[in-house]
Amino acid sequence: MQVDSRTVLRLLVRNHPGVLSHVSGLFARRGFNVEGVLCVPVEDGRCSAVLLLLADDGRLAQLAAQLRKLEDVLDIHPDAGARHAFDVVARHVAPDVGVRRCG
Repeated sequence: MQVDSRTVLRLLVRNHPGVLSHVSGLFARRGFNVEGVLCVPVEDGRCSAVLLLLADDGRLAQLAAQLRKLEDVLDIHPDAGARHAFDVVARHVAPDVGVRRCG
């Protein structure tokens, strides 16, 4: 039995162009892979909820601390219940996976 060591971080961010680029840029600079991203506007659209599916390799606390330093990140916390959202999306796109192979 394989243990899934992935976790979801939920971010509340200001909703404007470039925010996701700043967040993903931080992960790229740290050499950390994001396995899944879901982003939806919340409240009146001035903010977005960003769910990041990440491998938990022991650096999540450090990455969370660095994310908190980004001006547009208003809140961040782990959200184990949000894994369901990624499972639903995976089932939705699964029929299309395999049509073209990576590599």
